Amino acid sequence: MAKAVVVATAVTATAQFLTPAAAVTPVGPDGGAAGAQWAATHDDPQVYPHVNIEWDVPITMGDGTVLKANVYRPADASGRPIDTPTPTIVNMTPYTKLGSMIADSALSVPGLSDALVRAFRDLDLTGTPFSGITDLTRALGGGLLRTFTVDRQLIRSGYTQVVVDVRGTGFSQGIWDLLGAREQQDTLEVIDWASRQHWSTGDVGMAGISYSGLNQLQAAAKNPPALKTIFPVVPSRNPFRDLVAPGGAIGVTFMPMWLAAVNGGKLVPDVASLIQGRFDMNWLASRMQDPFTFVDAFLEVFLQPDIDALSPKVRQLLDSDSPARLSWETAPERITVPTFITGGWHDVFVASQADVYRRIPLPAGQKQMLVGDGYHISNGNESGRPGLPPRMDVLQRAWFDRWLKGIDNGIDGFGPVTMKQQGGGWITAPGFGELATDTGGSDAAVIPGASAEYRRMYLAAAPSGTGGHSVHDGSLFTEPAGPDLLTVAPGLTGLCSRDAAQETIGIVSIIDACGKDSRIHESNGLTFTSAPVAEPTVISGPIAVRLNTVHDAADGYWSVTVNDVAPDGRSVTLSTGQLVASLRTIDEARSTRLPNGDYIDPVPDLSLDTRQRTEPGVPVPLDISVAAVEAILQPGHRLRVDVYAGNFPKGLPITAMMIDSGLRPQHLLLDPAAPSFVNIPVRGNPGW
Repeated sequence: MAKAVVVATAVTATAQFLTPAAAVTPVGPDGGAAGAQWAATHDDPQVYPHVNIEWDVPITMGDGTVLKANVYRPADASGRPIDTPTPTIVNMTPYTKLGSMIADSALSVPGLSDALVRAFRDLDLTGTPFSGITDLTRALGGGLLRTFTVDRQLIRSGYTQVVVDVRGTGFSQGIWDLLGAREQQDTLEVIDWASRQHWSTGDVGMAGISYSGLNQLQAAAKNPPALKTIFPVVPSRNPFRDLVAPGGAIGVTFMPMWLAAVNGGKLVPDVASLIQGRFDMNWLASRMQDPFTFVDAFLEVFLQPDIDALSPKVRQLLDSDSPARLSWETAPERITVPTFITGGWHDVFVASQADVYRRIPLPAGQKQMLVGDGYHISNGNESGRPGLPPRMDVLQRAWFDRWLKGIDNGIDGFGPVTMKQQGGGWITAPGFGELATDTGGSDAAVIPGASAEYRRMYLAAAPSGTGGHSVHDGSLFTEPAGPDLLTVAPGLTGLCSRDAAQETIGIVSIIDACGKDSRIHESNGLTFTSAPVAEPTVISGPIAVRLNTVHDAADGYWSVTVNDVAPDGRSVTLSTGQLVASLRTIDEARSTRLPNGDYIDPVPDLSLDTRQRTEPGVPVPLDISVAAVEAILQPGHRLRVDVYAGNFPKGLPITAMMIDSGLRPQHLLLDPAAPSFVNIPVRGNPGW
């Protein structure tokens, strides 16, 4: 009887594969009836019972370098790959397909995958000081592993998946180009190769997480003919600004861990080929030539005290117009294929994700964005449960079915922006953070996705009565006050902060007092807090902070956070920004202003060529970009801006700049003639 049920289900699935299903209009963040249908389609027995794997398939690039790929194809009951051509999903990874293979092998053990999903989904430490553990483990039950490795359900439904070690990593030959021009060309050649194989229909999609999401954006911006759609999970359009040196300070936690992992992985030899006597000596030669890619540059910026003695390689990275920097910066305006972006408000790449969505010139539905209240490794942690978005693998399958198979399943009606509103619940919206054409004044309604009104809130020294734990308890007023001079010094409380949680891709967030409450961090900062809001007030869009600063040295390093303060005093960081004072020159071509001249998104040039040392004792204004948010302040809650003289361990200025700063205390001048303020996008009537 059980066998008959499976056969009947397979026949039904086959019919669904051949005949597009009638679209169901999605309702709410969970997709309503359509969302339930997507999950059932993905989780039920599929058309093909098995997966056939061809290991280490060589793909020769135009310059003769050979990349290695694992090719996963749907297979019949005997395990033989099917003859019917299928759409192809390409994943370009630096994390070695060996790692994907090991994770996939564990997930493919009968019953183990579902058991792990249930265990991770059901682990609940809510209400304990370590509820952050639950936020991380639920991501593993939300389909994240299947989007990182391979999704056998996707393959069994009639797709081929190709996982390729990028040049210079895993078992592929060559020198790792780290998102450079040659690696991007490799991606285009792999897409073309996959489209021409006998098992391919010629239609290619791309999948993958982080680096494998970023190279999807790079490829899509170059418009290869065979690429029809992408599903990038936690991607970036500009990893230098997002991660390597946000605000000009070098990431000193994530970057060394990541470089060690990728460089270590690329040195693992193909043991099977050694045993079989077919070891690739070209692979060995390339590893000997460049065993530790980018590590030399990373070490140099901290070991070289003389900025004029930096090597040409490092100076290129510190030049915003260099070929190396420009090759990392994707232009979303050139993307023309349907794109589904997922991200998190505290992801290391959060500054890019909403920006990419806004810039892609596609209609809503063909471009979509899902943003949760999580970190780099907890994307999808709130998915797959009643009332919440579908699992990541379910959404990915529905997306590919729509744009690679032409199945009218309603996914193009989902969202188009689905996000967890910090301080509230999940919402769907027609867009994100658009500028107001008619602000509506104090009567503006709190409507998800509606335009926000930007308003200044001025930093003032007058005590708010809520920040007694900080270096100075200041206020946010609707009018400037002062003059006053406040002092803040570098410190180490940032070790327990949301920035530390972000920089460690979520690891520090397991301690609620660090990831969900900023008061420990604030003990070494200046706090500026508003009056409590009278009505629900939405903060929606990018934020800009103007600081009028005074230094005792030739440089400085400033960090700011925007927080939601509850009536019980808990201070939750919504978003952050930072800037090295000498790198304050704003790149106007990349920046956005309001009609009155105020910045919405001030983008620093971050180039040695435009560096300006500070003059001790002379005020200098700094414009700091804070990543876009969607948050709601509930009645009785307050808005807070925190100001710090550093941001360790998220970042440190290079040694030459630290020498210039002397790590001395820094000063904030609150002067009505040259005020410090936050330019905040507000919907609703806060009553300030």
